[in-house]
Amino acid sequence: MKHYVIIGNGVAAAGCIEGIRSVDAESAVTVISAENHPVYCRPLISCYLEKKTDLERMHYRSESFYTDNNVKVLYGRSAAKIDAAAKTVTLDNGETIAYDAVCNASGSSPFVPPMAGLDTVEKKFSFMTIDDTLALEQAITPESRVLIIGAGLIGLKCAEGLHDRVGSITVCDLAPRVLSSILDDTCAAMMQNHLEKNGISFILGTSAKEFQGGHAVMQNGAEVDFDVLVLAVGVRANTQLVKAAGGEVNRGIVVNDKCQTSLKDIYAAGDCTEYHDISSDMNKVMALMPNAYMQGRTAGVNMAGGDTVFNNAIPMNSIGFFGFHCHTAGSQPEGCTMYEEADENHIKRLFVKDDRLTGFMLLGHMHRTGIYTALIRNQTPLSSVDFARLQIEPQLAAMGSDFRNKVLKGVV
Repeated sequence: MKHYVIIGNGVAAAGCIEGIRSVDAESAVTVISAENHPVYCRPLISCYLEKKTDLERMHYRSESFYTDNNVKVLYGRSAAKIDAAAKTVTLDNGETIAYDAVCNASGSSPFVPPMAGLDTVEKKFSFMTIDDTLALEQAITPESRVLIIGAGLIGLKCAEGLHDRVGSITVCDLAPRVLSSILDDTCAAMMQNHLEKNGISFILGTSAKEFQGGHAVMQNGAEVDFDVLVLAVGVRANTQLVKAAGGEVNRGIVVNDKCQTSLKDIYAAGDCTEYHDISSDMNKVMALMPNAYMQGRTAGVNMAGGDTVFNNAIPMNSIGFFGFHCHTAGSQPEGCTMYEEADENHIKRLFVKDDRLTGFMLLGHMHRTGIYTALIRNQTPLSSVDFARLQIEPQLAAMGSDFRNKVLKGVV
């Protein structure tokens, strides 16, 4: 009998549990969970603020998930050290757990840059966990003036969640546009215009330099008064455990397509990892829930003695604000060509290089966008499909008989 240890209790950990159990139904599995909650769908925390969901419906798996899979969960505990030679994990309370294989699925942590006077702000919050959300909810009133530092995915979802529950919301960001990591200037301008129509104010191209209680001074000299501060500048991968154990670490924990680190019997999955993006042919951190699950399952299968890979990862985001949706995937490499169609309500941009679809940006009305994603993920030659037809409308009829048979009939 083996003992598997999983550090973290998010989506990647759930995938790891299911991967292990697909191969090994008997051996012990221990999950080290810093949060006092079973695995939940993290993107739904903004929906909780909007009162569109509740804590029960945020669960990623059923209440019996851990017992059904014979998993021991150590709630409220975190890992302090991995000893690769001794094959042990030391907890924050000093307890030591031996392992045969371990998966670091510890995710990421909020990044807060140095800002003078931040300690003078009474009501300041991150926005990454259920506990962050519950604390923020307790602090707001219908009259609250909220300042959000960060116009990325986290900051804007927080703004949407708070929209009908506070007096005003101002979002600032050092970047000159919203969602700067996934949208270009044109697409970002359309999204910002939509957000502004829904009452969100922006100060872009600058960020907070100094705080004096509920008063913020921006780097460009602008001043903002607020009652509640949300810090959503960004996140950093939790790499410390593997780095201290001697593993290879860049911006994330470096893993191969089996989700193995450079250390024997130590795996990693999810937001803490750096892995290969086939759309850009580069290694990068891709903090994305679908990828986290697939990495976790891959790690679990291989930890238990199976043999599988996750080798077609791409960055992708599907998100909406106030009913206006945005879907992006892949990359826009140097030298690519772009197909575009746009009007005042939508934009479609498809990026092509070397007979491959490498990425897309879609805003507004859209459907069956998974076909575009499949083209990128499978690196399908565009000469093998009716791409002229697909440019206008993603549809199975344009994909060729082999693809249709695989999707519709399960024929390999």
